[in-house]
Amino acid sequence: MNVQWYPGHMAKTRRLISERLRQVDAVCEILDARIPASSRNPDVNELTAGKPRPIVLNRADQADASATARWAEHFRAQGFAVLVADAKSGRGAGKFAAAVRGLLADKLKAYADKGQSGRVVRVMVLGIPNVGKSTFINRVAGRNVAKAEDRPGVTRSGQWVPVGKSLELLDTPGILWPKFEDETVGLHLAFTGAVKDEILDTETLGCHFMAYLAEAAPERLKEAYKLPALPERGASEDTVAYGFRLLQAAGRGRGFLISGGEIDTERTAKILLDEYRSGKLGRLTPELPE
Repeated sequence: MNVQWYPGHMAKTRRLISERLRQVDAVCEILDARIPASSRNPDVNELTAGKPRPIVLNRADQADASATARWAEHFRAQGFAVLVADAKSGRGAGKFAAAVRGLLADKLKAYADKGQSGRVVRVMVLGIPNVGKSTFINRVAGRNVAKAEDRPGVTRSGQWVPVGKSLELLDTPGILWPKFEDETVGLHLAFTGAVKDEILDTETLGCHFMAYLAEAAPERLKEAYKLPALPERGASEDTVAYGFRLLQAAGRGRGFLISGGEIDTERTAKILLDEYRSGKLGRLTPELPE
C-alpha cells in the first residue's frame, strides 16, 4: 500500500495557510482521536511556526477512551492546549472559545492594556481531509456555516466563520502531505477515510484492517462477523495473506457469496471499512503515544 496523494488543491491550501497566517492569533489543529499521530500533518509545524496551537482530538466517540486520555496528556506535556471532542454530537465544542482565550491570555492582556479589550480573536483551523473540521466549526458557531460532508475534499477554499462578537474561525481545506514515508501512517489514514477510497485497492486495505482487528480486538471481530474462531496466522504468512483468509472467513460468516458459491471478499472489505468508520465495530484506537 504505497499511498501517495497530493491533489492540486492541497498545494493551493499550503499557499492559503502561508498567506493568511499573519491575520490569525492562533492555529487550531483538528486531529482524529483514533489516529492522533497519523492525522498530524508534519508540514503544519513548519507552516505555523511561532503561533499558539490548540489541539482538538475529534471523533473521540469512536476512539478508546483510555487511549484518548493518554493522547491528551501526551500533547499537554508538549505545551499544547487540548480539547477532547465529538463534533457530531457537539461534545467539547462549547469549551473551545474558553480554551482559546486561556491559551492567548497574555496576548489578550496586552491588547487590553493598549485599550483594545474588544479586539476579535482570529483562529485558523487546520486538519487532514475528513477529520470533521467543518462539522466542529459549525458546532462551535452554533449554526451550519461551513460546508461539511462525511468524505474528504469538500472544503475547497478558506472561509471566515464568526462566533459571537469576539471570535472568528478560518475554515481551511483539508491538507495531506506528498508522500507517507511510513506505510503504517498511510494505512491508518486509509482506514479512517482520510484518503479517497477511489485511489486505493479496497480489498488489500481490508486485508490489512482484518489483520489489525485479529490482533487488537479478536472477540469483537468474531462477534461482528459470526466467527466461532479465528484462523491462526502461519509463522511465515504475511499480513495481506493472513488478512485475506480472515476476509474470506468473515464473508462466509455474513453470507456474502457470488455465483458458484465464491466469497465476495471485495464486498466484505468495503462493508468492514464502512462499519469501522461508522463506529459499528466499537471504539478502536490503532495507535498509542510512545
